[in-house]
Amino acid sequence: MTVMSLKAIKKIIPKIIREKRWEFANYLLKRKIIAYLKSDRFVQGYSNSDRKDIYSFLKNNTLSVFPYEFTKKYKADNIQVYTDNECNLKYVLHENKRLYFKPEWTESQIKEYYNNLLIEQDIDSPHRYEFDNFYVNENDIVVDVGGAEGIFSLTVVERAKKIYLFEPDESWNISLQKTFEPWGKKITVVNKFVSDCNTENSVCLDDYFRGTDVTYLKVDAEGFEKQIISGAKIIISSSNLKKLKMVVCVYHRQNDAEEINELVKKHGFSTEFSKGYMIFKYDKYLTEPYLRRGLLRTC
Repeated sequence: MTVMSLKAIKKIIPKIIREKRWEFANYLLKRKIIAYLKSDRFVQGYSNSDRKDIYSFLKNNTLSVFPYEFTKKYKADNIQVYTDNECNLKYVLHENKRLYFKPEWTESQIKEYYNNLLIEQDIDSPHRYEFDNFYVNENDIVVDVGGAEGIFSLTVVERAKKIYLFEPDESWNISLQKTFEPWGKKITVVNKFVSDCNTENSVCLDDYFRGTDVTYLKVDAEGFEKQIISGAKIIISSSNLKKLKMVVCVYHRQNDAEEINELVKKHGFSTEFSKGYMIFKYDKYLTEPYLRRGLLRTC
């Protein structure tokens, strides 16, 4: 007896039933989190303000990765999607620059996806890469690990001196090439995983950038952040304390915030977390305290 594939399951179980199951699972998780916030188990380190804001949001709204009122500013229906007739790709205007999407995506998919990107990078979001004095300068050599559709690189492309965008998902290739076409060789797209060793499909940052100064490192790699940092020991060595800015996602796994913070601090950097918390409901291992830090920055 063979294990049924995910595609086969999707054909057998109607989409509406799968969506209802997901909604019910989110509802149960929300109840657990609300009960936890009210309990004596709520751990130290979270302010009463954080507890109050998140509790109030969850009581009055569906479960959200970003349990804050700022998310309500954004509506997918308000997003305008255009079609480039020359290449038959759809795009949105992001800060007056074209951001292209996968060829097979529908207009509604693009609206929903881009709306989530805007929420992620809101000034009050725990997932915002640039903040206050932490931003890309005109002479920075930027490494964007986990670039996906390229919104971060597109945001900073006119400020940066050079950008290297690493994205292993080949389905993004066509749209990435089109998005960054106006900037020519200023941006290099590398279609490989980033890890702590070199293989046929992955690269180690220390080896890739041997002899090249990296001054801004952004890592958003679906839970593989620790391996990537382990493969960038030279880049984040103490000799780079003054010139390197680093921002790393720390919410994908339960203990990432603490463990990645220790990894970076071992190299002499001072660190800080982005404000607020996330509820990463897509992690099936999500447990108490449920609330996770979003990003870790050097400072």
